[in-house]
Amino acid sequence: MSTSDDGGVPDDLPRLRTVADYQFGAGVGAALFPDDERLEIKRSSSGRPQQVIADEGRLVTYGTDGRFTLGLAGGQRVADALDAPAGRVVVGDESEPFVREGKNVFAKFVSAVGPEIRPGDEVAIVHEEGALLGVGRAELSADAMADFDTGMAVMVREGADGE
Repeated sequence: MSTSDDGGVPDDLPRLRTVADYQFGAGVGAALFPDDERLEIKRSSSGRPQQVIADEGRLVTYGTDGRFTLGLAGGQRVADALDAPAGRVVVGDESEPFVREGKNVFAKFVSAVGPEIRPGDEVAIVHEEGALLGVGRAELSADAMADFDTGMAVMVREGADGE
């Protein structure tokens, strides 16, 4: 993998911002990839952007399907950019230690969820008080998470393990 970091705005950023706005909502692209921040873009051997990394960690991985998977740093930025509960799944004290360890979220423990969330969407998992607990992929729609008492709501990719 090669790294692009010339200190300026990489040519890829406008396109990556557009993908983020489409995937997560208007304005998220600028929040994920601000102009005034030096970002590292790791590339595949063919030159395609693969990961975007900021000082605080991995923001996103850009999949071959054209969608982002969130890192913890990216999940925090998405949660900060959107009005709650958009872009997130909210859980309480019962689930917090498990999600931080990277264990999945089950529907019966979801206390709120962004109404736009569909199965397959990338989401931030946050505590009712707002702390980021992890990031992952929604397995159910927002309505199903709110209605079901059983079933996996979010497959957690990365927990915030005690941060």
